[in-house]
Amino acid sequence: MHIIKRTASTKFCGHAYNCVVPAQILATKLYIPAPRSKIVLRPRLIERMNEGLAMGRRLTLISASAGFGKTTLISEWIAALTSNPSPAGREEGVRVAWLSLDEGDKDPVRFIAYLIAALQTIKAGLGEGILQTLQSRQQPQVEIALTALLNEISSIPDPFLLILDDYHVVDSKSVDEALAFLVERLPPQMHLVITAREDPSLPLARLRARGQLTELRAADLQFTAAEATEFLNRVMGLNLSNGDIAALESRTEGWIAGLQLAALSMQGHQDAASFVKSFTGSHRFVLDYLIEEVLGQQSEEIQTFLLRTSILDRMCGPLCDAVLLDPSTSGQEILEQLERANLFIVPLDNERRWYRYHHLFGDLLRQRLGQPRELPEYHLRASVWYEANADLAQAFHHALAAGDFERSANLAEAAWQGMERNFQTAAWIGWVKKLPNAVVCSRPRLCVSLGRAYSDAGEVESSETYLQNAERALADALERDESKSLLAIIALIRSNNAQIQGNLAETIKYAELSIPLMPEDDVFHRAEAAITLGFTHWVTGNLESSLRAIHAWIEDMQRLGKQEFAIASAFAVADMQVILGRLNDAEKSLRHAIQQAAAHGRESETITAHHHLELAMLAHERGDNAASAQSLEIAADLGQRTTLVDWTHRWNLAQARLKESDGEFDSALQSLDDAQRGYVKNPIPIFHPIAAHKARIHLRQGRLDKAQAWARERSLSVKDEASYLGEYEHLTLARVCLAEGSFAGVHEMLERLLALAESQKRMGSVIEILLTQALVHQAQGNHPQALSALERALILAEPEGYIRIFVNEGEAMRSLLSDLRAKSPAHPLLRYVDRILNFFPQSAEIIFQSKIQNRKSEIVEPLTNREIEILRLIAAGHSNTEIGQRLYLALSTVKGHNLRIFNKLQVENRTEAVARARELGLL
Repeated sequence: MHIIKRTASTKFCGHAYNCVVPAQILATKLYIPAPRSKIVLRPRLIERMNEGLAMGRRLTLISASAGFGKTTLISEWIAALTSNPSPAGREEGVRVAWLSLDEGDKDPVRFIAYLIAALQTIKAGLGEGILQTLQSRQQPQVEIALTALLNEISSIPDPFLLILDDYHVVDSKSVDEALAFLVERLPPQMHLVITAREDPSLPLARLRARGQLTELRAADLQFTAAEATEFLNRVMGLNLSNGDIAALESRTEGWIAGLQLAALSMQGHQDAASFVKSFTGSHRFVLDYLIEEVLGQQSEEIQTFLLRTSILDRMCGPLCDAVLLDPSTSGQEILEQLERANLFIVPLDNERRWYRYHHLFGDLLRQRLGQPRELPEYHLRASVWYEANADLAQAFHHALAAGDFERSANLAEAAWQGMERNFQTAAWIGWVKKLPNAVVCSRPRLCVSLGRAYSDAGEVESSETYLQNAERALADALERDESKSLLAIIALIRSNNAQIQGNLAETIKYAELSIPLMPEDDVFHRAEAAITLGFTHWVTGNLESSLRAIHAWIEDMQRLGKQEFAIASAFAVADMQVILGRLNDAEKSLRHAIQQAAAHGRESETITAHHHLELAMLAHERGDNAASAQSLEIAADLGQRTTLVDWTHRWNLAQARLKESDGEFDSALQSLDDAQRGYVKNPIPIFHPIAAHKARIHLRQGRLDKAQAWARERSLSVKDEASYLGEYEHLTLARVCLAEGSFAGVHEMLERLLALAESQKRMGSVIEILLTQALVHQAQGNHPQALSALERALILAEPEGYIRIFVNEGEAMRSLLSDLRAKSPAHPLLRYVDRILNFFPQSAEIIFQSKIQNRKSEIVEPLTNREIEILRLIAAGHSNTEIGQRLYLALSTVKGHNLRIFNKLQVENRTEAVARARELGLL
């Protein structure tokens, strides 16, 4: 359409402008885009905008970069508003005026003219006199015109919306001022909606403070996982797996245009997974879009800034200044400008100090930057800045990118102690693996640190390789003090490796060898040698001596300011105290360490994942299910973030014990297999071998053959000498003999184990041995001896609150406890016995089987205690998600229980399961 223009001059806020008044209005600028036939509906965003209308807010601002679906969202909203009752409660729909802006609208008079034209779609003839005034005057008064316009708008009786689409293209201070004048004085029936790629220069902070502003930004507009799935598979007609969609959604960060471009690019590709894996900002469709819509629209100064800072994973103003070395620009000012312009930049903190680029935009920038001659220098400048600001990880990364391997090696050496202290050994090894082997092997200190790192990771052979490399590098410098100190550390690491391998003699040899080589003032390594020697007592079962050694180690670490080591060591203290039968002391040790971690800062809290897990197991042993579940939940959360190398192993061991207590034997065996796979060799002795634990579960399942096969494989005999590390296996052997009914030599073996445990004051062991003796005596009909052994165990267990150690022995132990209660009704431990008996399941399996038999049911496999618990929750109307939350189970685990319940009850759904259970009297 041909446009006839007329020029005038206007003043606004003291400024004079040449004005263009359109003599003819371009009608397409007033056209409300129809909603697309195939879109992803976004009720969560519509609801937020409706809420703003209902609360009487003046302005809705939708501000985000290109391709976030701003206009599409508004179209969907308008379609809903104009066809449904208004949010304010009126029966009729809300009326809407639309104005699509372009660069020509930067003139305030032209802007007002189009504003009036849009409003005339709400009320015919509105503002005609104002238009004539603007056209007739040589110097129109914009403020007077706006005031008159506001008065006419006030005469519109019903509420309506005015949409200003693509406001960012206007880029005019005078228009900003005119619009701000309007916004501050909007009549209550008018609601203004602005879409833009950058925030307009309006009093947003004031509107926000007054509760007059509804805001939707990129973080709100980006597709959720569910929306991405609907868009890709329904709207775009693809058939992607959940994994492919999740990967693509993560790569695009929910950017709608990015997903659409990916979908278009994917058409015709047979291997969707490979495409998703390779999809980046350098893909041709994405590249063309971003260059045309984003990068090409920027000034040369901004383009230079974007390209050179694209080497940074995250940015702050001073870092950008260091990389660019351009005194004419301020990095912080440009970052803030980029954020206001919504230029694919993501703030990383509330202070707006740190930012990063959107993944695909960053890909584009790095692709456009290429490999200029100055690139290594940019990386080197970043490395120097990061080192000066104590971020050695990023300093190493950029030094490596610059190809400066010597600098990288220096940084790795400097970072080692801090990363080891924070249990980031695996990450540090990953760094050094990126260095050329020649560089590593030429540096004895780096080799020694690698030897230590691999030792911490349980990789003894790799550790020894680097220790030998260090010795070769030190061969020509044995007289130097530093070389002597390194040789001491090498000996200490070899002592640790020997301890991991269970070689007691070599452990002592190398620990003692290291001490004379250490400087007198090397308190840390001397303390490490002492604790290594102290741990040798743990291997022999002399836990009192080992406990004294670890307490001394903790005190040394606290004096040296190495709180992380002191805190982490508390779980080893608790392990020993549990074996010694001191559950109360173990709990105190763990809680004290947790308090220290909280006082030391948030970073130390993840170290306490083990501590909370052990608290959970102590509460479980004492029958405090609520406390156990609470500690378990905290442990699970911390475990996801911890860098402790043996977390997976310990977590699965705990899960196995919990599942065994619930009668979920197959699941417990699976957890033990998971624990075995997650085991990392370390100096802590293995007191409960996993294979022996599995044998015990097989016995509880009635699979004697499996347990017998384990005993044969281990070549165990009731004639073996008693030993601390062999205790758990031989107690398991006693249970195998008990199941077989072969008692020859069993009593004598148990007496040897008991004598050793008592001599070493390991009361936790003593309690278990006594209970095993009681069961063996009971099986042989020696009832007085069985009750005597049981009574001795109760006397030791009662002050510490043991429960599960009795309950897990099953019906035979229940029978013994009941007999003791009947025989001695005035026994001083009667209340304790009653408490233990209350924790036995009410013969759930026996009751279930008898009820099945009484009703001549076809069901032959009983429900476990856990399955009955879940069945009751189903009957109470709880969803699978709610059941998982109540019982701290994963949703998949709950569903698995449901399937087993359905199979056992021979039903197909929840309703039938509840009916069947009531028929059987289980509910």
